[in-house]
Amino acid sequence: MKVQKFIKECQEKVFSGNGLSFEEAHELFNIPDENLKDLAQCANEITRDFNGQKVDVEQLNNIKKNACSEDCTFCGQSAFFDTGIETYQLPSPEEVVLKAEKAKQEGAESYCLVAAWREPSPKDFEKVCKIISQINNKVGISVECSLGFLIKEQAEKLKKLNVKRYNHNLETAKSKFSEICTTHTYEDRLNTLKIARDAGLELCTGGIIGLGETREQRFELTMELARIYPEEVTINILVPVPGTPLELQTQLPNSEIVRIFAVIRFLLPESVIKISGGRELNLEDSGEELLQSGANGIITSGYLTMGGNEAKKDREMIEKIGLKA
Repeated sequence: MKVQKFIKECQEKVFSGNGLSFEEAHELFNIPDENLKDLAQCANEITRDFNGQKVDVEQLNNIKKNACSEDCTFCGQSAFFDTGIETYQLPSPEEVVLKAEKAKQEGAESYCLVAAWREPSPKDFEKVCKIISQINNKVGISVECSLGFLIKEQAEKLKKLNVKRYNHNLETAKSKFSEICTTHTYEDRLNTLKIARDAGLELCTGGIIGLGETREQRFELTMELARIYPEEVTINILVPVPGTPLELQTQLPNSEIVRIFAVIRFLLPESVIKISGGRELNLEDSGEELLQSGANGIITSGYLTMGGNEAKKDREMIEKIGLKA
């Protein structure tokens, strides 16, 4: 009863607008597994109070695939690892428009253009801008981008093109980052988020859980996200890619996945909290439980290097649990 009382007290602080202290958040993150259902229920109540019944459904388009210059150990698109993943360069605007139209018809509210590189070259950036303009003119779906590191002028140009949100994940905790990537720093990532926000873009950031990090490091990432307070948090669950250094990484227990989603909701009551890559393979229910434990968004119809549920299947899943796609 003592733990249940503490969880409810934390929930009341969220509802009152006071927020949690670092110590309270840490205690919440480390409650016993037997109290996870109480934590998840309270997180769900916060979600419904601040965000209603709607689930944010997004589709991605990996517009430039593979041969990335960075050595992120989880990534099948890194040029450092032989993963056998197909490669291609930027497609024509017409090709992307057709896919964006299909995404809109399937019920996606947003369409995120993702490119596998450290940062866009001036030439490639202009190509992406043409693609965005075509989507704006011909489709009318909310466009988001994940194009790697940005400079100020690029971020301002994306804002002028009515890009709503910029995605740039922290990937993991600062204390873990040097084990995951050596070709750039954690501060580089934080700097791009600042550039995007200063340009007036909404932020989408998060990371990947299951990289071999400790629970304390997952808490560290959670508190960094709370500090940034992005409009959207995206949490991926590692799917080990053959050929990468993490190909033999063991799967996280479901309890640890529920735990981070629920606590993020306590700390970011108004944000979209999105279940991203890996949900279909790591979760038996494709995300039903998490959508009732703090999450209120999904990516549907596949990810950067792997497939996913069809949009229709995800829509049926959302409606089955009484939410709205």
